Amino acid sequence: MARSDRILLLLQTLRQHRHPVSGEHLAEELGISLRTVYRDIATLRAQGADIRGEPGLGYVLKSGFLLPTMMFSEEELEALILGTRWVAARGDGDLARAANAALTRITAVLPHSLRTQLDENQLLIGPSPAETQSLTDLKPLREAIRHGRKLGFDYTDLSGAVTERIVWPFALGYFDQVRVLIAWCETREDFRHFRADRIDNLRQTGERYPRRKAVLLQEWRALQQHSEATRTADKI
Repeated sequence: MARSDRILLLLQTLRQHRHPVSGEHLAEELGISLRTVYRDIATLRAQGADIRGEPGLGYVLKSGFLLPTMMFSEEELEALILGTRWVAARGDGDLARAANAALTRITAVLPHSLRTQLDENQLLIGPSPAETQSLTDLKPLREAIRHGRKLGFDYTDLSGAVTERIVWPFALGYFDQVRVLIAWCETREDFRHFRADRIDNLRQTGERYPRRKAVLLQEWRALQQHSEATRTADKI
């Protein structure tokens, strides 16, 4: 286990114990030597962790401590890099730039060993098969979701029919070939899915919709789970 991973795991383990825990117990739980436990506790204290106790009496971490520099396990760092690269490659312009800026900011405060690991990371994102999706400006959709605002637009369905909609947007699905707005549709009085590339004449109404987006998302997920369970039952 890398030293940064080990220290992070020790910190997380101490947080799980409200009462003093012995060095021997920590060593056994983490699968390391007692001497390493003492050395890593000294490292955490040097970084500002308020760890009370001493050998033979046990240790307890006082609440409120955050590491002064970001620390991630190897897999956490790989997940962060892969996810950010996916957004940079698949997101619209503003979101892609934000992903690259976020990764740059995180890199700046990482310890040297993790920064090197990030620079040498070999997880790559392949080219997107949906080139036309990059032309769709999703920022107005994200902003409407963020602020709980109604949207108006014209929507073209698969048959080519165009209808005018007023919706309550609460989620945006990112797929390899399409981006899908998930919303409550006032026109249909039900949840509906709208492909972003089929939305035209988008209008910001400036009006807040009357329900919490978290509740809408919860209800939509419940309906999806029910539909999936029904489809599974039909196959039995």
